[in-house]
Amino acid sequence: MPGLFTVIIALVALITFFKTIRIVPNQSAFVVERLGKYNRTLDAGFHILFPFIDKVSYKHTLKETAVDVPPQMCITKDNISVEIDGVLYLRVVDPVKASYGITNFRFAITQLSQTTMRSEIGKIDMEATFESRDIINAAIVSAVDEASDPWGLKVTRYEIKNISPPDSIIGAMEKQMRAEREKRSQILLSEGDKASVINRAEGEKQEHIKKSEGEKQRRINEAHGKAEAILVVAQATAKGIEEVGRSIQMPGGQEAVQLRIAQEWIAQFGNLAKQTNSLIIPADVTDLASVTAILKNAVKFGDKPEA
Repeated sequence: MPGLFTVIIALVALITFFKTIRIVPNQSAFVVERLGKYNRTLDAGFHILFPFIDKVSYKHTLKETAVDVPPQMCITKDNISVEIDGVLYLRVVDPVKASYGITNFRFAITQLSQTTMRSEIGKIDMEATFESRDIINAAIVSAVDEASDPWGLKVTRYEIKNISPPDSIIGAMEKQMRAEREKRSQILLSEGDKASVINRAEGEKQEHIKKSEGEKQRRINEAHGKAEAILVVAQATAKGIEEVGRSIQMPGGQEAVQLRIAQEWIAQFGNLAKQTNSLIIPADVTDLASVTAILKNAVKFGDKPEA
């Protein structure tokens, strides 16, 4: 009997020990009630309770939690039914309110998210639901966060996962998208043709401009060449005349000139005999002045065609 009594005492002491000591994990909060009434909230760490008097009634995690929102049918502004589901992110900021403010805050927050979703979808057309995800998410977060404040909750964000229109609407949307793609394709082709024509016209324009500039430069170069050639000939002629004049002034220059004129006279006289029927011969062929005058007249007669 003493041994059994000792075992019972040991068991009672052990149970009392476990009832007395509480170790709260990090990012957690325990709500303690004393004789059925709220007493205090235990933060992370080691705590000692009064056995059989204090009781941990609620345990909450202070981490952000994801709550799945089941799919639901929503009616858009243009009376089209779409099925939408999502996920809600929240965390407990006041463990006391989360314990005593509502019975099941997860169920309540899910229902509130669904009703807010239906309300927001009813304000927009079906096509706008795909483009307005961010707007819908922000509206749901604002409405649910405001409503859940008495429950000690903080809603951080809401994300729409799937938007599922009816099969008939999906088929119509696919046809519309296909038509839009074909339209864009035709527009791109026409824009390409337009750009090609413009580029060809611009190329031809540049080609004509370059050709005209090349022709202009060619003519300018030819004119410069001819002018330089004339200048060179004139300079050579002037230099030749200058040399002739200098040679005439030298001893024997007059005799050389007379000899050259005589040679030219004889040659021209021979040509006049072939081209004309009448000749004027000076009485003194040794007279240089008379010979020169006759040569001039002969050249004039020789330029005229025979009768």
